[in-house]
Amino acid sequence: MKILYVIDRLELKYFEFNDLVTNFWLIKSFLEKDHDVYIATIDMLKLKSSTAYVSCHKSYVKDNNIFYEKENPLEMLIEDFQLVMFRADPPVDLDYINATYVFDFVDRNKTVIINDTTAVRNFNEKMHALLFKELMPENIVTSSKRDIIEFLDKHEEIILKPLNQCFGSGVMYLKRGDKNTAVIINSMTKNGTQLIMVQEYITSAMNGDTRVLVLGDDILPYSVRKLPSNNDFKFCEHNDSQVVKGFLTHDEIEKFKPVAKKLNQMGIYMAGLDVIDGKIIEVNVTSPCYFIREINRNFGVHVEDEISDYILELANAKTKQSVCC
Repeated sequence: MKILYVIDRLELKYFEFNDLVTNFWLIKSFLEKDHDVYIATIDMLKLKSSTAYVSCHKSYVKDNNIFYEKENPLEMLIEDFQLVMFRADPPVDLDYINATYVFDFVDRNKTVIINDTTAVRNFNEKMHALLFKELMPENIVTSSKRDIIEFLDKHEEIILKPLNQCFGSGVMYLKRGDKNTAVIINSMTKNGTQLIMVQEYITSAMNGDTRVLVLGDDILPYSVRKLPSNNDFKFCEHNDSQVVKGFLTHDEIEKFKPVAKKLNQMGIYMAGLDVIDGKIIEVNVTSPCYFIREINRNFGVHVEDEISDYILELANAKTKQSVCC
């Protein structure tokens, strides 16, 4: 199979040996299964007379690491790839949105896109978590200082989140009575002109949040717990001391399966749920980290092969179905 893998610009810069990154493991798994993997970033996508192209680099395995041919990128038709892995990182800004538009000109009967770019464009990782509101802590989405102060008075401790960032960027904690309350709210909402999500603070967040991994209709039985970093209230530094083995009960897996099924129906086949005390605080769909290195080490598995097998089977099934129909 010929696979196009769209990654983040920073990932391309530090592509080799970067085993903290989910994409490193999946690309390596695809290559070791003798598939051809080409890598690109969103700025390498293009349209010519409504036909989608990409400038890309061929990747390869050497000495148990992955590399790419840096000289003379190849220009290729996107529809020549059977599978596209679209995993550019947020922020979901105008450049990101424009990149998803390029794939509107790609025939889905020829090329399977994971996660589907239309679904990703239409899904806000904070706001659309409300599709599963019964599994979330109480929250509001607003730009109103009055709304936020009323919510703060009710819950005493709250979390304020920008709607298009990732990895904890811009997320603030606020306690009732804080002398910086007005400044924080005005800064987060850009003086009442920008919507944000506000959630009640869950006290056990000090013990970290669990990354629950969605793959198709299923919840993987492996998880990690992400611990707050550097005396912060949230996980914001990916290193060994901040990522520990997580545990999911059978009941928890069953509780989150309807979430997986709903996302799968939308074209979101890979997602990461951030969970505290059984409550979903966020649904990561753009380039969810599967913490493959940590899961392999803690559970004695090769989870990247399970994931790549599923993706390849899905791509084969969808392309065969389109040929038959």
